[in-house]
Amino acid sequence: MISFKRVFDFYIRSSIHVALSVYALVRMTHFMFNIKEDVPMANFAFLGTIVGYNFVKYDALARAKKRVMRNELKLIATLSFVSLLGVAYYFFQLELITQIVSVGVLGLTLLYTLPFFPNRKNARNWAGIKIYIVALCWVGVTLVLPLLNAHVSLGNDFFLKCIQRFILVFDLILVFEILDLANDDPHLQTVPQQIGVKRTKITGLLLLIPFYFLEFLKNNFIEEQLIVNGILVLILALFLAFANEKRSKYYTSFWVESIPIFWWLMVVFF
Repeated sequence: MISFKRVFDFYIRSSIHVALSVYALVRMTHFMFNIKEDVPMANFAFLGTIVGYNFVKYDALARAKKRVMRNELKLIATLSFVSLLGVAYYFFQLELITQIVSVGVLGLTLLYTLPFFPNRKNARNWAGIKIYIVALCWVGVTLVLPLLNAHVSLGNDFFLKCIQRFILVFDLILVFEILDLANDDPHLQTVPQQIGVKRTKITGLLLLIPFYFLEFLKNNFIEEQLIVNGILVLILALFLAFANEKRSKYYTSFWVESIPIFWWLMVVFF
């Protein structure tokens, strides 16, 4: 009998959970800009995240022909292939401009994974740049693409939300980098490697200040959103404050990645 832990681990390792986080942020974008439910866009982002993340995580392993893939990896490969078919299906339901920009995001993902330049590693291994590439990809998929697909004018609120979304994802990644400090290659020059864990936490906490107060500058200001954002800031601040190298892998791979989902659910229910 398959244990709950094995099913749960597959749920995490197959990138379904992180894909739900991306899906939740797309739905948040729809809510913030009063966009009628755009199912193709939300599903495209969800399935694309499964494909993209699994490609990033397992590409090298899949290409290593010396090692036989375990059953779990075969299931993940199958899920990724089925998701890729879904991505193709929803891609052709998007607006042309959304398709063009999504190809650009795909290029950034490939740059992150594959070594395109001679004598250079992939962007994931470029010193100090990983966190910015990932944050930009998340902003592109969860904010820029949904707005382009809905033909929303990219005005003041758009730029404010770009900054907020970048800060949110940046802070989430900081928690990952703190927990991975002992295992990360020193040449990666992650934020905790450059400035230390304490200063990383302080940086993350300080960034939550503009994240919260930029909401006041929006043209489409919603008072209730301040309460929801306040709860989000408190939760993320606690996860940052209590992050350390001894935490369980589920601290980030499940709980931290659940924060965008919880943020969206607060909006749905409140």
